[in-house]
Amino acid sequence: MSANLLAIFYLISGALFILALRGLSSPETSRRGNLFGILGMIIAITVTFLSIGNFSIGFIYVSIFLLVGGSIGAFIAYKIPMTAMPELVAGFHSLVGLAAVFVAISAFLNPQVFNLGLPGDIKLSSLIEMSIGAAIGAITFSGSVIAFLKLRGIMSGSPIIFRWQHYINLLLALSIIVLIFYLCKTQSDSIFWKIIVISFLLGVLLIIPIGGADMPVVISMLNSYSGWAAAGIGFTLENTALIITGALVGSSGAILSYIMCKGMNRSFFNVILGGFGGTDSTLQKNRNKKPVKSGNAEDAAFLMKNASSVIIVPGYGMAVAQAQHALKEMADNLKKNGVKVSYAVHPVAGRMPGHMNVLLAEANVPYDEVFEQENINNDFASTDVAFVIGANDVTNPAAKTDPQSPIYGMPILDVEKSKSVLFVKRSLSPGYAGIDNELFYRDNTLMLFSDAKKMTEEIVKNFN
Repeated sequence: MSANLLAIFYLISGALFILALRGLSSPETSRRGNLFGILGMIIAITVTFLSIGNFSIGFIYVSIFLLVGGSIGAFIAYKIPMTAMPELVAGFHSLVGLAAVFVAISAFLNPQVFNLGLPGDIKLSSLIEMSIGAAIGAITFSGSVIAFLKLRGIMSGSPIIFRWQHYINLLLALSIIVLIFYLCKTQSDSIFWKIIVISFLLGVLLIIPIGGADMPVVISMLNSYSGWAAAGIGFTLENTALIITGALVGSSGAILSYIMCKGMNRSFFNVILGGFGGTDSTLQKNRNKKPVKSGNAEDAAFLMKNASSVIIVPGYGMAVAQAQHALKEMADNLKKNGVKVSYAVHPVAGRMPGHMNVLLAEANVPYDEVFEQENINNDFASTDVAFVIGANDVTNPAAKTDPQSPIYGMPILDVEKSKSVLFVKRSLSPGYAGIDNELFYRDNTLMLFSDAKKMTEEIVKNFN
């Protein structure tokens, strides 16, 4: 295949990836976006194979690896529940980072295969590209592994903080930069391996001080890292499609990180340097002192049947219980009785951006009934009932009332302004931020202690 034709196909592939990102920006067009992405990747892989020109035994090996890896990926994607999607994404990010490291190692040890020169005499630009790609890839890999362990519950979600931590991280980062400089001068094998080892260590130390409440930002940040690692290796391989794809993933991940930080009223550096998500020492004291009103499905059904408007606030608890279909049935019953039903989604609801939107779409909730926080927050004051199902930190009034709270300043859903609040939760346990929710103890709040799906189904039964 000629170089010009190859460039055209890679350009088409890149355009499809851009359309994929555009489609994924809305639940209504997300399926179409996925199809664009799949088509772009098929074109990129096919053209890359055709550009090789030498269908040797290596082609057969690569085909086998693609088939095995693709089958494993398809099986995992098919079996994984939506509640485990964040850790799946973290796991996939780790593989992207590791792949970048492996390609960099291969290019450094066998530069002649990649037309980069000879061992000990690699082109300067290629050395810079592969060393940066390897460093970012190693940080992405180890950081993503830690994020996976935290999200999976294998490792504590609380921040792990020790003395001089930030200075050590800074020293490691500066060490990587200095080593890359000397690698370009000496092309020493030992320096190259030191860059990779230190980068692996830095990835671990960057993520362990980050608590559960900031995990959505961490996921999008690691997504950005994996993209830049891929782009760096794309330059090493002189592969236009990989450069385009990596740049798109890197930039979109960075933008998403910014959006998430804005939704939490936190700066990116505040997330990286802060330990957000610890335990609240006053939690037990507050529980003992403050009275809580609890009710049952019959109480909830009575309140909602006699309301003129209900705003449903879904959260991670709904995802864990897989209550979205029961919730849709409840909403349909309310609408039959003339009740106006809307859904309010916070930018960081669940563990990933768009988590709640996907679950609601899965239950065929109409898109025009689902509103982002900024478009529905003013409606709570005129709403009869706010039905909170599994959300916690994103509804906590402490974000507005307690300057000492770790979530102070974070924009929240103003559910406390509703005439009545029905809060479905198993217990009074805190959310990811590890702090007590003041909303539990408000006079207009009725706690419904139960599994989200079970409670919603019981409410539906009491409509009859």
